[in-house]
Amino acid sequence: MNEYIAIFFTHSGAIKFDRFCKKNNIKSELMPVPRKLSSNCGICSKFCYDDSIDTLISDEIEKIYECHEKEYVLRYEE
Repeated sequence: MNEYIAIFFTHSGAIKFDRFCKKNNIKSELMPVPRKLSSNCGICSKFCYDDSIDTLISDEIEKIYECHEKEYVLRYEE
């Protein structure tokens, strides 16, 4: 399963996404944005997903990174 970090424009966007994930049985957790990455709101969602992330994109999401050990690969940017 692929692991991702989604960064949001606002805290409320992160909370909405987390609720969406939980409702759709997608493993996710809210956490501070890693220092290597930047954000307007400082909170991100770390989640696991196997399908195309295109189905998860919303206006609330600023960026999505795929996690590879300690490296982050940008997969989506608003």
